Amino acid sequence: MSAARGAPALAPGNDARFDLIVIGAGINGAAVAREAALRGARVLLVERRDVGGGTSATSSRLIHGGLRYLEHAELGLVRESLAERERLLALAPHLVAPLPLCIPVYERSRRPLWQIRVGLWLYERLAGPKSLPPYAVLSRAALLEELPGLAPEGLRGGARYFDGQVAFPERLVLENALDAVRHGATLATYTEVVGIRVRDGRVEGVDWRRGDGASGAAFAPVVVNAAGPWVDRVLGPLAERPLIGGTKGSHLIVAPFPGAPRTGVYVEAASDGRPFFILPWNGLYLIGTTDRRFTGDPGAVRIDADEVAYLCAETERVFPGAAPLRERVLYTHSGVRPLPYRPRGEEGAITRRHHVRPHPGVRGLYSIVGGKLTTHRALAEDVLRRVAAEARWARGESPTRDRPLPGALDAAAREELIAELAARFGPARARRLWHTYGGAARDVAERARDPELAAAIGEPPSLLVAELLHALESEWATTLADVLQRRTMLGLNARFGLDVAPAAAAALRRLGIWDDARAEAELADYRALAASARLEADAPG
Repeated sequence: MSAARGAPALAPGNDARFDLIVIGAGINGAAVAREAALRGARVLLVERRDVGGGTSATSSRLIHGGLRYLEHAELGLVRESLAERERLLALAPHLVAPLPLCIPVYERSRRPLWQIRVGLWLYERLAGPKSLPPYAVLSRAALLEELPGLAPEGLRGGARYFDGQVAFPERLVLENALDAVRHGATLATYTEVVGIRVRDGRVEGVDWRRGDGASGAAFAPVVVNAAGPWVDRVLGPLAERPLIGGTKGSHLIVAPFPGAPRTGVYVEAASDGRPFFILPWNGLYLIGTTDRRFTGDPGAVRIDADEVAYLCAETERVFPGAAPLRERVLYTHSGVRPLPYRPRGEEGAITRRHHVRPHPGVRGLYSIVGGKLTTHRALAEDVLRRVAAEARWARGESPTRDRPLPGALDAAAREELIAELAARFGPARARRLWHTYGGAARDVAERARDPELAAAIGEPPSLLVAELLHALESEWATTLADVLQRRTMLGLNARFGLDVAPAAAAALRRLGIWDDARAEAELADYRALAASARLEADAPG
């Protein structure tokens, strides 16, 4: 495995040559790297921060067909999304699970019940054969029985259907990268592409700079710019016109409230008619998302007061027991969707379909615009189809259509592993380990045979010290935020991981991995990250 702790993937002065360089290790870039590596290409996947640390980590955490895309006649996108949803349910069962969703319809709803019924009928027809239960139209009484906390005034009825939920898309990105590296790809994190090299109208490679100041170049005849909302910034002077017209999506993460739904709820906002979600997630509730044009630095995006007021008011309208919701907000997250540049018009009407943009003046250079978690594998297949004319290794059938992600196990092996984990660590921690690492939970358990590494941090189902080493040595984690937010996932608990961060930093210091100064700096950085994720009034001064 490349990019192990203490061994940078790229070194200054090396004449590093590849068949393909992928810029950006979000879900799209990691999927492209995996697809190419499995076809035998020599791949470099380069990321300015951590794997899955950008837009991929700030989504609504759904694997879905895009029911609302039917309003914009995006039938092809819905069909593709539903097919990929079915694949992910089968090929990543440790990460993706079925999620029931209810749609309440009120007297003043813009979308009447008959329209919801027709939409769900078409949604299921487009899905074809599937593993999820069929939709059902619910009477007012049946819906209130399903959602007893729902506001009854003006309620006409509704419907229930199923999509998928990926509780931790950060891990979905990581497993794509893991599979790529296991098949020969090189991963370089905390390494920024500072320029794209072009000679005689053809891409030649990239110039890079690491966080420690080291710099160099890497060469390849094909470069894929999968930097998400940073696509135009990566292109720099090569951008002939804007490709990305990002929109901001923000979410509230809130504590359970009286009358909180047991299922997901897909509801129409009264103020603007835009659908949003209220989702059970990780023992908490995820509420969102918003959709507003954003032109600033994607790395500095934050929820604003108007978005907080909008999400709180709309949630309290349909679930009165949630009030005062603002006081229940634990933290927030915001991200920028890398949508096509559309300076005017309704944000929700901008297509979510991906586009693979060649650059006519620079052969071998491609930029990815758009895309979504659900269709990342299909996007990668499409990218390889586009570059096949100039890259022989890109030709042929996709190797990922039926290939499980690294952590996936069949039902029998899964039950055997969970039983082994439960016998050693208890049922609650066994479930957490499985839904975080899948089959790799066995590797964590093996490390934990060392009594020092079997020590637990935090409240049950707590973090094992063994997980810290696994994150650093097997999954490229570098910072405390990498470990808690994108590897162990304990950073997404109700305390944003602040209950385990000090002990985790202390354990890494005790093991001799970090010295005192590094541990203190990492903990300070993590506390600053937590403060930025909380509402302004709740953050320390």
